[in-house]
Amino acid sequence: MYIDINKVTTISSLGGGPIGAGWAAHFLSKGFKVKSYIHDIEEKSSYETIIKTAWKSLKEMGLHEEASLKNLTISSSLEEVLHETHFVQESIPEILELKSNFYKILGELLPEQIIIASSTSGLTMTEIQKLCGTPERTVIGHPFNPPYLLPLVEIVGGKKTAASTIDWAFSFYQSAGKKPLAMKKEIPGFVATRLQEALWREALHMVAAGEATPEQIDTALINGPAPRMAVQGQCMAFHVACGSGGMATNLDQFGPALKLPWTRLKAPELTDSLRNQMVEGCETMSKGKGFEEMARQRDKSIVAILNAIKDSR
Repeated sequence: MYIDINKVTTISSLGGGPIGAGWAAHFLSKGFKVKSYIHDIEEKSSYETIIKTAWKSLKEMGLHEEASLKNLTISSSLEEVLHETHFVQESIPEILELKSNFYKILGELLPEQIIIASSTSGLTMTEIQKLCGTPERTVIGHPFNPPYLLPLVEIVGGKKTAASTIDWAFSFYQSAGKKPLAMKKEIPGFVATRLQEALWREALHMVAAGEATPEQIDTALINGPAPRMAVQGQCMAFHVACGSGGMATNLDQFGPALKLPWTRLKAPELTDSLRNQMVEGCETMSKGKGFEEMARQRDKSIVAILNAIKDSR
């Protein structure tokens, strides 16, 4: 029997990177108490910087009445962070051996009614949960970056995950201000990341073939499909694009074009030349701006888009 969702007040965020810190910021903004685990206490300063950067945007989005940065504690003691927690969001590095051993420890330290969710973007829960003594309460809760702004969370269990765990995670994330998506089965990369990777591979092909620069690719996306995708996904965009005939007209009229060699699904070879073109192209676009400045600008723009969508609804 899992803890009552309405009684969840304390959350453990495990991992000192942008995803772990981003999750912590999100939960703090919703009024939860957050205990964060970082591997090395020397990471605390950079961790706090991510939280403070996120907090500026979260205030613009609107904070829970009990939200406060004072509700955050940071420690390099795993036992301390897990003590009397009600939910665990794990975001440690994407190394299978590291994660599976970590879940063995979590299974031993945590009461069985506490669910453990992983932010992994590339591993399956079937692989991660193999050494855990209580695999039925482990599940993937994969966010999109930054997790404190983008609402999507992709939920999928492993072979030993209980159906009740997936149901609980779905309801919890929903109550915590997220937009959960419960997947039907485990697939590498989940849903959103696979779609994003298709765009990414095609972009790399165009740069490698000298067909477009990184700046031209981003200009095309930002001023083309991206604004529309903020309110309509790919499927609905094509459904509405063909008037009253909808998707049927789209497939009947443009379906044959799918067999034209426009796109290349196989990733290109990442040569030194392609790598350097991508790096130089992005450095040109950044115009000398550092990570913090670019992250602030990104978050400010996302907040404006999310608020505009909320107002239109």
